[in-house]
Amino acid sequence: MTDRTTSQINDAQGLASAIARQLEGGGKRGPAPVEKWDPAFCGDLDIEIRRDGTWFYCGTAIGRAALAHLFSTVLRKDADGETYLVTPVEKIRIRVEDAPFVAVAMDISGEGDQKILSVRTNMGDVVEIGGDHPLRFEISGENAELKPYVLVRGRLEALFSRALTYDLVEFGEEVVIEGEAMFAIRSCGQLFPVMEMAKLEKGL
Repeated sequence: MTDRTTSQINDAQGLASAIARQLEGGGKRGPAPVEKWDPAFCGDLDIEIRRDGTWFYCGTAIGRAALAHLFSTVLRKDADGETYLVTPVEKIRIRVEDAPFVAVAMDISGEGDQKILSVRTNMGDVVEIGGDHPLRFEISGENAELKPYVLVRGRLEALFSRALTYDLVEFGEEVVIEGEAMFAIRSCGQLFPVMEMAKLEKGL
């Protein structure tokens, strides 16, 4: 990391100010066009996004939601699997415990094949589950916990909160995919398989 960068980010507010200056005052509320930028890598920064969506700086939770939101607008996950804060002139690696966003609310519109599930993240992003924002599922842990993820932008995903996972499963249905009975979620005319029905019934 450059000396100039280090001097600017001795606290979370200083980092936010540096980012805002590089984004011409930070007036944009939406995500920055980070996919178009190719700045030099400036090193690692002691920022971590925990599984519950809380941002930590040097081991201390960032209490101001506006700061965490600003940082989230310059997030990018690269092909190396690492997550960075990216501005036009700097690229700084941070840590992510699971996913950078948490899906916290969901709306439904339409019925049947026209059903659309819309998800809101803890940072205010709203996406419609479908081809551009697909679902994927993992089964993890000794208790075989179901973990749904939705693609938000770029390679950045949102992990569904536990409460919202239960809501999502309520919209599931049994379908046949390639001759096999599957439990799946339908949205925007697409099916997203969760697991085989036989496996689901075995776990009930």
